[in-house]
Amino acid sequence: MASILGIQSYCFREFKDNATTAQMVKDLGLGAIELCGVHVDFQKPAGFGAAIAPYRDRGVAVVMTGVNRISGREPEDRNLFEFLKASGARTMSVDFAPEGLDDALQSAEKLSEQYGVRLAIHNHGGRHWLGSSQALSHVFKRTSPRVGLCLDTAWALDSHEDPIAMVEQFRDRLYAVHLKDFVFDRARTPEDVVVGTGNLDLKKLGDKLKAAGFAGLSIIEYEGDPKSPMAALKKCTEAIRHGMSMFR
Repeated sequence: MASILGIQSYCFREFKDNATTAQMVKDLGLGAIELCGVHVDFQKPAGFGAAIAPYRDRGVAVVMTGVNRISGREPEDRNLFEFLKASGARTMSVDFAPEGLDDALQSAEKLSEQYGVRLAIHNHGGRHWLGSSQALSHVFKRTSPRVGLCLDTAWALDSHEDPIAMVEQFRDRLYAVHLKDFVFDRARTPEDVVVGTGNLDLKKLGDKLKAAGFAGLSIIEYEGDPKSPMAALKKCTEAIRHGMSMFR
């Protein structure tokens, strides 16, 4: 089974109308999206249908949601899973706080099994406690395979991790990849760039994913140019399709 190529809705955070966002996804030649809280309020189930309809109408599949924090407060957590059920998505990119981790993991395991979906922890950089391979390994040892990894390649670089090595390290728990790239200034401040033009080697990443038999979700994420993202996003899409053999 081949990996699906989609895009994170946060790329379109200045365009909060879902019909507009769905059309922009189609204009990129893509047919899948990961929806974030900019485009849907996950705590208001009455609005789920209205948020999903513009994507279905334009042939854009909602394949993932996130990044969402699992808190351990079941009513709030359950709403996140209810959106997956309503949209047909089978994966959620997630975050956990170190405080109350036991309760949050228990809620995550229970609800992911109940709804028949997978959770994928997002490694959000060097300042985030789940940004390191060591911390991720610690959590995975405490959870079933229902909890895996959404590997954000740029934030891995920010953590001084090798995203390509992380593919191999977590291959059995790798459910999604955020295809994202950074360059850094002298103060180590990151800047989004077109994927493959910064510190990420797209060819090596694609080869490693293919060798690992990766069949999860590949999600483009570019946070630059929020008011006019399409030119850079087209370059990202082209770079991925030309640079990664799994999408040729």
